Amino acid sequence: MPLNLENIDFRFENSRVKIIANCNCPEVKLAGLSVGPLQEGNEYETYYWIAAELAAAGLVHFRDEDSLDATKLYKVQWKERVQVAGQISELPEYFYPKLRRYLWQLRREVANRPEKFGEYQKTKALADDIVNSRLKKIVTLSSGPILADQILNKLTVEEQLIYMQLGKNVSQWRTHILEYDIEG
Repeated sequence: MPLNLENIDFRFENSRVKIIANCNCPEVKLAGLSVGPLQEGNEYETYYWIAAELAAAGLVHFRDEDSLDATKLYKVQWKERVQVAGQISELPEYFYPKLRRYLWQLRREVANRPEKFGEYQKTKALADDIVNSRLKKIVTLSSGPILADQILNKLTVEEQLIYMQLGKNVSQWRTHILEYDIEG
């Protein structure tokens, strides 16, 4: 399976996450898989897609370390802004899939509670700032010499994809501009 944005999201949906039971619950069967029984307050590990279904039913909630919220986004933005030129901070694992789901969740809340629109706007602006800041750095990095592993490893898988695509395009463009054979 070639690596692309859809495959990355599929990997996230099938990654393991930790959840905490909100109540006692007998064994639950989802798509041929069994979860539980669950005891209120206990922590469990399951696939993200199962955890999301259980959370939507109110049976569990995600462990705080595995979720994304405005406070965590502010920390990411701050870390990104204090980097010296040519440096990029490391993001939490599956940052972009979590970000998409967090924004989607806020949009759903706004549909039911319009007073949350301001919170959504601020969070969306914060997310846009993080994405734009990182994208500018990736564009700059992709047009320079090949990155050292310590910098490349700080890029998410999604960012590595755009870095490689941009690098390839920049390299082809340079070759065309500087080495183009007019007679051939």
